[in-house]
Amino acid sequence: MALNNLSALTSPLSELQLSQLQQAMLGLTPVQTAWVSGYLAAQSQQSITPQATAASGQSLTILYGTQTGNAKGVAEQIAEQASSKGIANRIVSMADYKIKSIKDESHLIIVASTNGEGEAPDDAIDLHQFLATKKAPQLDNLKFAVLGLGDSSYEFFCQTGKDFAQRISALCATEIVERLDADVDYEQVIPTWIETVLTAVEKTLEKGGVASVTLASAMAPISTNKYDKQNPFAANLLVSQKITGEQSAKDVRHIEIDLQGSDLTYTAGDALGVWFKNDSLLVAEITAKLNLDAATEVKIDDTTISLADALIEFYELTSTHPAFVAGYAALTNNRELLTLTEDKNALREFANNHQIIDVISDTGNENLTAENFLSLLRRISPRLYSIASSQAEVDEEVHLTIGSVLFNNTLGQQRSGGASGFLNHRLAEDQEVKVFIEDNHNFRLPSNPETPIIMVGPGTGIAPFRAFMQEREATDAMGKNWLFFGEQTFNEDFLYQVEWQAHLKSGLLSKLDLAFSRDQTEKIYVQDRLKENAADVYQWLQDGAHFYVCGDANRMAKDVQTALIEIISEQGKLSTKDAEQYLTELRQTKRYQRDVY
Repeated sequence: MALNNLSALTSPLSELQLSQLQQAMLGLTPVQTAWVSGYLAAQSQQSITPQATAASGQSLTILYGTQTGNAKGVAEQIAEQASSKGIANRIVSMADYKIKSIKDESHLIIVASTNGEGEAPDDAIDLHQFLATKKAPQLDNLKFAVLGLGDSSYEFFCQTGKDFAQRISALCATEIVERLDADVDYEQVIPTWIETVLTAVEKTLEKGGVASVTLASAMAPISTNKYDKQNPFAANLLVSQKITGEQSAKDVRHIEIDLQGSDLTYTAGDALGVWFKNDSLLVAEITAKLNLDAATEVKIDDTTISLADALIEFYELTSTHPAFVAGYAALTNNRELLTLTEDKNALREFANNHQIIDVISDTGNENLTAENFLSLLRRISPRLYSIASSQAEVDEEVHLTIGSVLFNNTLGQQRSGGASGFLNHRLAEDQEVKVFIEDNHNFRLPSNPETPIIMVGPGTGIAPFRAFMQEREATDAMGKNWLFFGEQTFNEDFLYQVEWQAHLKSGLLSKLDLAFSRDQTEKIYVQDRLKENAADVYQWLQDGAHFYVCGDANRMAKDVQTALIEIISEQGKLSTKDAEQYLTELRQTKRYQRDVY
């Protein structure tokens, strides 16, 4: 039967998928069509083979769901240690996992991060939802364990991990090791958990379930860069240039870092991990306020250094978490803080709006030593920034777009963010900064250079789209490009204005829609511009466009998604439920991708 005679009634594909396939096949010769048929058949076999292998005998599957890459890194660590123990295993992104095959698994480890208000990361949504439906199978023969990654500063700490554990248990699976809810300094606690869970897997595997080879999934590529989070590259800062105007309420910098000698490679859409140092002046203020000697020697892992150096290099000082407030209150018997700890919501809000320096007191610190103060703090974790350059354009450099975190505390004293303060203000040109590449396989340009793309990136969310345009220009990609950018004012906050106008003039950028919220009485945002262009946005989607969003997860990204569903519903004359399904299919086919934080 000819492809154009197929209908949704005779095809296992959805209408959207069938439409996409028909468009892709237009104009192909018989020889080309035959080649595509063989290629798809081979791909089908590849996706089936790992499942059959895992189901043929007992083995371990490691699934990860991640927004920033941390869960993927932990999953790779588990797989490596499982292999060293001779446990047959495979590691798969939840986005690439054949959901219904979960009934065939014998041993499963889930590593899942949590977004915003307890939401699953984008690549985990389908599995997360499926396990809560009536379609989910009974899992009587499954033995599993869950590792949740999160931030205790948020109300729904590790909620996605908790959901997975609860839902899989409800399907009669056996939890072989108690779930671990790991905070931002997870690297301090996961080694013991991994050892415990792999020991449990070894004990429960039936004979024949142990092999000397890892069943690595082709769907979970591992970076080939020799420098990583644990072994970062010592790069030099080349440029730090303010790109907002003098009258702007924001301080945004364009940062250029030299990667020469590292052999580090990255793809447009990846992130740069940055290890930062705390402000020495802030450290001096903290030690003085606590009446601690900054020269006191303390032991960090296997190294003995001064308290001041430990606070500068190893501990978070600009972000506070509830456990610190509670621990400090107990150690110092601070009545005001002790009262605060009785209300979890009030405690969390207080922690989120105060830095360490604002929590500690000048008095009541008699029982506080350097060691027990450090025991209350979390280890520094690197910050991830969307890369704002293409290596095809800048070669051995990497560019970032970083907004300075600046605010006044309740006493009117100015505070700054740890990493943004380090990069934007304290690090001088030619000074050293330790960096690594964090692959983001869930935020990629289309493989077909003729595919149109729509980019929504207000504020510093513009960063990866600057990289996208450099990449498309360098590779002579012919696909249309449409940018939605928003900020406060046109004159002060139009980031990379000259570049975008040049792209528009050259034709590389097909359309540019701007939303400057404070240039008129009524505030206008990128979601408003999307709705104003509803007919064109929908037509681009119907023509196969990929839709990208980068920026704030809690407000902007949600508002954009709501607007997109409204556009699909109105323009496609679909119910809200069908419009949501349309968007789900875009996400599943990697045509709706988000880099949100």
